[in-house]
Amino acid sequence: MPIVTLTTDFGLADHFVGVMKGVILGIAPDATIIDISHMIAPFETTEGAFVIAEAYRHFPKKTVHVVVVDPGVGTARRPILVEAAGQYLLGPDNGVLSMVYQREPSKVREISNDKLFRETVSATFHGRDIFSPVAARLAAGKITPARVGPLVDDYLRTRLDQPERTGTRCWAGVVLKVDRFGNLITNFHVDRFPLVRTRPIVLIPGVARVERLIRNYAEGEPNEAAAIIGSSGYVEVVVNQSSAAKLLGCVAGSPVELSIY
Repeated sequence: MPIVTLTTDFGLADHFVGVMKGVILGIAPDATIIDISHMIAPFETTEGAFVIAEAYRHFPKKTVHVVVVDPGVGTARRPILVEAAGQYLLGPDNGVLSMVYQREPSKVREISNDKLFRETVSATFHGRDIFSPVAARLAAGKITPARVGPLVDDYLRTRLDQPERTGTRCWAGVVLKVDRFGNLITNFHVDRFPLVRTRPIVLIPGVARVERLIRNYAEGEPNEAAAIIGSSGYVEVVVNQSSAAKLLGCVAGSPVELSIY
């Protein structure tokens, strides 16, 4: 059974998501469509990159993922198809798929075969007119990746998952995502920074200073910002039963510094 997932910053108040599903089902009526998230913060490609990177690996081979966080829609930025981990990912060439490139050997194609698009392509809704019809045809087995367009090697790569060393024991990173609870998910992964478990640390998100690593949320004191290793393996800044984002004034993309002593 074909599987198509959707990840967007469209929200649920408008018709956009429903229309994309309609286009997909019109071409691949047997498809199962799964919403990963439509609540990516508007235009936040960093957050979109994190969400799809955490999701794709849990799906079966041949799953088709459509990722539309696209502030440059209608410009010269290319639509692309990525083949990685036995799956397909479609999105704009704006870095939103960068964390997949970092984790998996990838083949990237420009989506240039306009015969696969809807007859009229809007300058503002490529999710409907380009990504959905191409995704549906891939999922249904009606086309091969080679039909979509040529391979390219000059696609945009960002280093979202690779904090920069700024000193002997210091690194500069970013907030990848603010989750629904206001937790700040940073790009410091425990696999790369295992000493955060055993050595004193200082995290500086924005202008705050966080020095305590807790094992679970309940260990945190009220209104205390603390660090925790989240379910994805990334260090997060959290506040017990409250929002670290609101307390500290941080959003996706905010800088974070890490020191390990």
